[in-house]
Amino acid sequence: MFSSIFQSKINSSNKKSRSTVFHFSPYWIACIPLVAIILITWNTAAMAQDAQPLTLEGVQGALNSTWILAAAILVIFMNAGFAMLEAGFCRRKNVVNVLSKNLLVFALTTVAFWSIGFAIMFSGVDSPFAGNEGFFLSARSPATYGLEAYPKGLPVSVFFLYQAAFAGTAATIVSGAVAERIQFVSYAMFSLLLTAIAYPIVGHWVFTENGWLAAQGFHDFAGSTVVHSVGGWAALIGAIILGPRKGKYQEDGRANPMPGHNMSLATLGCFILWIGWFGFNGGSELAANEAVPFVVLNSNLAAMAGALTATLTSWLKDDQPDLSMMINGILAGFVSVTAGCYVVDYFGAVIVGSIGGILVVFATSILESLKIDDPVGAVPVHLVCGIWGTLAVGLFANPKNILQKGLDNPISGLVYSGKLDQIIAQMTGILAVGAFIVIFSAAAWFFVKLVFGLRVPEKAELDGLDISEHGMEAYHGFVNETEIFGNSVNSDA
Repeated sequence: MFSSIFQSKINSSNKKSRSTVFHFSPYWIACIPLVAIILITWNTAAMAQDAQPLTLEGVQGALNSTWILAAAILVIFMNAGFAMLEAGFCRRKNVVNVLSKNLLVFALTTVAFWSIGFAIMFSGVDSPFAGNEGFFLSARSPATYGLEAYPKGLPVSVFFLYQAAFAGTAATIVSGAVAERIQFVSYAMFSLLLTAIAYPIVGHWVFTENGWLAAQGFHDFAGSTVVHSVGGWAALIGAIILGPRKGKYQEDGRANPMPGHNMSLATLGCFILWIGWFGFNGGSELAANEAVPFVVLNSNLAAMAGALTATLTSWLKDDQPDLSMMINGILAGFVSVTAGCYVVDYFGAVIVGSIGGILVVFATSILESLKIDDPVGAVPVHLVCGIWGTLAVGLFANPKNILQKGLDNPISGLVYSGKLDQIIAQMTGILAVGAFIVIFSAAAWFFVKLVFGLRVPEKAELDGLDISEHGMEAYHGFVNETEIFGNSVNSDA
């Protein structure tokens, strides 16, 4: 038996001294992992006797945290959607610049929101205007940021990650409207100011219990105003200050078409945003409960309605179905219902999304007639539909929908209550946020222009920002098409 475990070998190198050396057999060595597993299991079972018993509150807390973490990942993944969408809608000589902006902006906004923005937005729960403590996530108590202790509330780390993803979205909206002619560093600096200061202040007004707009009864469930209108106002002011791209408008005011280089990328970006929006709106419940699937379904219904009405409207208007309008119609539907996806019913979601799809088509034409150059349609989608969606809460909020039925103080729109109270509250928020962001954005854009400059030189713009700003091409080796006025400028180089 002994020899079955050990193998003996006689050491005969020295005739005067003979010794026996024992070696473990392979069978014994193979048992070592099994013994380790048994010991670990035994120890874990012993420790479990002293652990806290599993509670319903603990399970719910774990589910809430897991869902919000997953929703945060979905919202962060929306950055890929914005990058693909913007890259596809822009010309190929600017693709590297577009991708670089969308990558850098989330890194910058996360750091800005971690250091300053998150504290401004969620601390100071007794202040109606802005928070003033817990910078750099330094507060030890969750109550500093308006949270209850885990498991009743979310861990601060999960809550921060989710909110940081929203801040990044607000800055990314601006990128599309100023694409193809802004300096890389200038856009980065503006994004830093927007997400560190302006966006958090608006968020505090709306998303904290004692925020002054929240106290007025203003309702914005997931950010039609706080995220999309903030980004849309900033984008509009930036596009006006920058001016249109070279060659966009003729002397008589007519617009020259500057189509995107790759509609496949744009469509892929739309699908990514579509999926990500379920985390954007569904995660805004900040819990895993029966409200999440209702909110997600309302969001999807509105988006599909927006796609259909935008397609039909552009088809009737221009005699052809326009893929870019299909894409922006889907996004318009999502933006429109983001404020009210908790308080409207299914029919209300379809109506809100349908009107959003119509608005995005005509808003695009109006902007073009005003010579405001927005290469991707950021302003029609996020600003116009953000305003509409916020106002729609005051019209279509149903006090007897699945989630509001039985609440003591449900939100009720004009259609159901016959009263103007909610519309007035929504209009107050729209006007207040619009005025603040317009003033802040104008000041920030002019500050950035003074310090860094704003627009790239004409030759750099016509050659493409990929080469002038980054020294590389997205499609290296491909023959470039002749750009408007490009030959005359390049010949002078």
